[in-house]
Amino acid sequence: MGTPPVTLEPAEPDALRYVESLLEQNDLPVRDVPSKPECFYVGYDGDVRVGIGGIETEGTVGLLRSVVVERALRGAGYGSALCGALGDVARAEGVEQLYLLTTTAAEFFAGRGYERINRSSVPASIRETTEFAELCPTTAACLRKEP
Repeated sequence: MGTPPVTLEPAEPDALRYVESLLEQNDLPVRDVPSKPECFYVGYDGDVRVGIGGIETEGTVGLLRSVVVERALRGAGYGSALCGALGDVARAEGVEQLYLLTTTAAEFFAGRGYERINRSSVPASIRETTEFAELCPTTAACLRKEP
């Protein structure tokens, strides 16, 4: 099975409600979504919304945020497609290292080239993001990849 085509659209104000809803349905943090709308994208396969994700950039490093696929579409490759498309966004923005935190999907991301690292090795600019410093528990796995 190949990776399905996914295009990303910035989460405009109407789409931010969708982002927040999908995050809430999946027990992921939503508190800082309104203050960082530019970080979030909605993924589409044609006209069908397949999921969401975000990239928070800090110079040449970035934080992959909240990749979620619609429950009914899971297992069809959309998670990988979203990660690839978000990696393209990160590269276009000059990101050389992409970090993420996860409590449930470390194996999924490892299968896409991310390596588990110690949180203390993450650049300060990423450790100081709201997601890293406040929203994700210290027990979350920390991973890194060159996008």
